[in-house]
Amino acid sequence: MAKLFTPLKLRELELKNRIFVSPMCQYSAEGGIPNNWHLVNYGSRAIGGASLVIVEATAVCPEGRITPWCTGLWSDAHTEAFRPIVDFIKQQGAVPAIQIAHAGRKASCDAPWNGAKYLPVGSGGWQTVAPSAIPITPAHGVPHALTHDEIGGIVELFADAARRALTAGFEVAEVHCAHGYLLNEFLSPLSNQRTDEYGGSMENRCRLPLRVAKTIREIWPQQWPVFVRISATDWVEGGWDLEQSIQFAKWLKEIGIDLVDCSTGGLILDAKIPVAPGYQTPFAEGVRKEAGIATGAVGMITDAHQAEHILVTEQADAVLLARELLRDPYWPLHAARELGVDVPWPNQYARAKL
Repeated sequence: MAKLFTPLKLRELELKNRIFVSPMCQYSAEGGIPNNWHLVNYGSRAIGGASLVIVEATAVCPEGRITPWCTGLWSDAHTEAFRPIVDFIKQQGAVPAIQIAHAGRKASCDAPWNGAKYLPVGSGGWQTVAPSAIPITPAHGVPHALTHDEIGGIVELFADAARRALTAGFEVAEVHCAHGYLLNEFLSPLSNQRTDEYGGSMENRCRLPLRVAKTIREIWPQQWPVFVRISATDWVEGGWDLEQSIQFAKWLKEIGIDLVDCSTGGLILDAKIPVAPGYQTPFAEGVRKEAGIATGAVGMITDAHQAEHILVTEQADAVLLARELLRDPYWPLHAARELGVDVPWPNQYARAKL
């Protein structure tokens, strides 16, 4: 049996294999409410054999969306709209997960196919927020630096979203602390120049992300896992790096987080990133070995043997696929065949298996 298709147990949840659908924004919701596009998109990946389907970065409030078309979880209407999607994922034998997020200073942008340009207030956008009043680029608006009281409100927004996610039926929650969004902005000294207890030292910069993760861990049922996605490096000198990621992961483990989803970058848009197959797996390996916590590897994983190698060499406990699963929702079924593993196909598709 290839390790890629061995079960992975996290707390009391057993995942049938180690292939996870990475959260990928679809920019296709209206008012944050998912629709038939999301049902088909996530449902097809569940049919395709992935064990865990992580729904895209879902905002805790309207101002936390990357674009006006990102999903949200700030009302009962959002909760109810997610129910049929979650139910369908479960019916296909996959576990439904959701990434809970706030875009921070990277919010209020147009959809990528419209150029992803910043949308100012009055032109479809809104006032963005951040740890410090530092715009991500000169073309973006200056974010509002969150006050001490407003930071407490952010924690409550994440908590409310987690409760709604549970009500919708999700079984795994992932806290988004990566890619230059709000919690990542607090972590990095390049975006966090506060002088209070939420800025300065690494311990202070980690304070809000840890508060959010701890709060969600306390809300989430003890039998189910909570993940945290990080950017393990900013790819910029003087920024967040692997050493800090390892320490952050140790603190996450102490509060009961079960897996660190190791991505990189996103905070500095012009950072020089050496993108190539497997370019991020050393970060997952470093966090796994040094912090003693389960990790997921993500980024340019496209081949079944490549994925198997990552797991066999203990660089990570699971692989998360993004673009490859956009190209081929049935990649897990094809990977099983390539690795000589017999896995069940959906009854409706069984005549195409041989």
